[in-house]
Parts: sequence; structure tokens; C-alpha cells
Amino acid sequence: MKEKMIIGRLEAIALPELSIENMTVRIDSGAKTSSLHVDNLKQITTKGKPWVSFDLHPDVHNVEKVITCSAPISDIRKVKSSNGVSEQRYVIETIVTLGKDSWPIEITLTDRSDMSYLMLFGREAMGKRFLVDPSKVYLAGSEDASQS
Repeated sequence: MKEKMIIGRLEAIALPELSIENMTVRIDSGAKTSSLHVDNLKQITTKGKPWVSFDLHPDVHNVEKVITCSAPISDIRKVKSSNGVSEQRYVIETIVTLGKDSWPIEITLTDRSDMSYLMLFGREAMGKRFLVDPSKVYLAGSEDASQS
């Protein structure tokens, strides 16, 4: 049996398909699906298929930097947020890198502007790969992220 890696309550991840190299995420084993803060979310059609386009702020400390992304819609789900309100959200699938590992995850797209972190990393994304030590931060990731 492969030993599970221990991660902290905050980690630095990359979402290479969305041009994000080093983003701090809050690890949340209570959240089923990961969620990402996006602006200007629009459904579009690309090659006859439903996609979404959206703007990201990859650096929480520099909101002037904006990346416009697009991705195929994987699903549309009703999600109950931490404040108990249900909303319909677009779901995309993309590759995540945490530490030395990369794998596909599902992410719901929403407005998290009132939250401290642009992304919540949920238990489906963690799968059976990790154990979480909530007293620690950046156990898997970059020193750069832990200094910001």
C-alpha cells in the first residue's frame, strides 16, 4: 500500500491548462467538490459544444492581473455553498498539480470574492491521495507560496 502524503490546510497548486502556476488553495475535506472564483462567466459554443469562458485572477495579491480562460462544460450541478444557499454551477475538468503529482479534477465555477482564498480544494479532488494536518501549511508545495 502506498503511503499517503500529508498536506496542510493551505497548499500551493498549479492548474496548467488554465495557465495558473502557483495558487494558494484552502484544503477543505468538508467540501465535496472543489470551487474556483471566476469573473465574467459566460456559456459559449465552441465547435458545436457547450463551453464556458471566464476570467481568473491567478494572484490574490495582484487583482489587476487577469487571465481569460475557456473550457468545455463537464456538468451543471446544484451546489450548496458554506452559507447554505444552493446555486447552479458550471463544472469543468482540468489537470491539477500538487507537489510532484498531477491528475484530473472537477472544479465548480462561482463567485468567491467574499472568501479569503480564490479556490477551495475539496475531498473529491484529494481522493485517497492525502491526509490533512490542519495545523500546518504548504507541506507539499512551493516555498514561494509559503512566503506570500
